Amino acid sequence: QVQLVESGGGLVHTGGSLRLSCAASGRILSTYAMGWFRQAPGKEREFVSTAWSRGSTFYADSVKGRFTTSRDNAKNTIYLEMNSLKPEDTAVYYCAASSRGFSIANRADYSYWGQGTQVTVSS
Repeated sequence: QVQLVESGGGLVHTGGSLRLSCAASGRILSTYAMGWFRQAPGKEREFVSTAWSRGSTFYADSVKGRFTTSRDNAKNTIYLEMNSLKPEDTAVYYCAASSRGFSIANRADYSYWGQGTQVTVSS
């Protein structure tokens, strides 16, 4: 059984930083694309970033230059380093895995999802 477990969310002030982690267990292969999505209240879940197995990374324009995603294939873990946080970054953040190793922003590509972790940025 595949499991993705996020951690690291919390409450920070504007301009602060947080680091999210997502530990994968089960049949998540190192070839999978690993993504981060977020969902704010009343809004659709949106793409944040993704990391391919060989290190290529992609970001939504709204977070480019502030967020960095990385992965440790040996530990089956992905990370999202978030800096210069803004109130509009407030959301539940989900990690996701796609067996289509070249997936980027299409939610439908991702078969496995974590339970989410809350990030709240106060102004």
